[in-house]
Amino acid sequence: MSTVKIADANPGRKLFSTKFATSVVWIITVFWTVPTFGLFASSFRNKQDIFLSGWWNIFVAPNLTLGNYRAVLFGSSSSTLSDGVLPYLMNSIVITIPAVIFPVMIATMAAYCLAWVKFKGSDALFFFIFALQVVPIQMSLVPLLQLFTGGAHIGGVTIIPKLGIAGEFAGIWLPHTMFALPLAIYLLHNFIASLPRDLMEAAHVDGANHFKVFRQIVIPLSIPAIAAFAIFQFLWVWNDLLVALTFASGTEEVAPINVKLASLVGQWGSGWETLTAGAFVTIAIPLLVFFSLQRFFVRGLLAGSVK
Repeated sequence: MSTVKIADANPGRKLFSTKFATSVVWIITVFWTVPTFGLFASSFRNKQDIFLSGWWNIFVAPNLTLGNYRAVLFGSSSSTLSDGVLPYLMNSIVITIPAVIFPVMIATMAAYCLAWVKFKGSDALFFFIFALQVVPIQMSLVPLLQLFTGGAHIGGVTIIPKLGIAGEFAGIWLPHTMFALPLAIYLLHNFIASLPRDLMEAAHVDGANHFKVFRQIVIPLSIPAIAAFAIFQFLWVWNDLLVALTFASGTEEVAPINVKLASLVGQWGSGWETLTAGAFVTIAIPLLVFFSLQRFFVRGLLAGSVK
């Protein structure tokens, strides 16, 4: 009896499941983590130790202090930071959370409408929204700022009155929402459009309207995709400096923490101890958000709409 050797249906999976591949991944992970750990270790060292030796000397002669974090959060007259970054940290939280919630809400509803509520020109509208991603953000900053401060006019006719929101939190939320919508609608549309048609038709046969289908079927099944985009949007808004600088209009009351970080090092580069602590404070919240939503993030990238 002859035996037929069946080829592996997924040779790539077998290749990347070997011990060698696992070792390579661990090596890359360690090298990727070393700079972050060095930043964390330096944030607990005093100014003299940072300038005289490398961060790895913490294992030989640990001389740890929490003074850097106290100076960064609450200010210190003896450092280059006098007022602390805690108010700016709160500004970043106030800016980021609505700038994530607004585009997610709008994009989810728009994606469902474009995917399951067909109307004349819906496909053309979807492709137009997708094409908006090619518009550089830098090109729209000045026109948007002029719209906020002076409105839009054609001759002597006012088309859009001035909004007067520049230098306020709303003046930062709106641009972030606008810039995020094309990508958000595109990603969520592809996910929502892949939901089973039989499930949608059965819901409509049972008498459910579009709002009920959207609320009870689409949103629960789309949680992985929504969470995946929310993580990307959170990281983008939290780490943004250009949009915040433009639409905050130099107002420190609404400036995010990234604006303050630029001044932590001092005029002559003498404030590295506060810069390391401030940088780690800045990355701590995004790390917390990522690890909290990690399981949804992985499902949103790898899984389908239903099991």
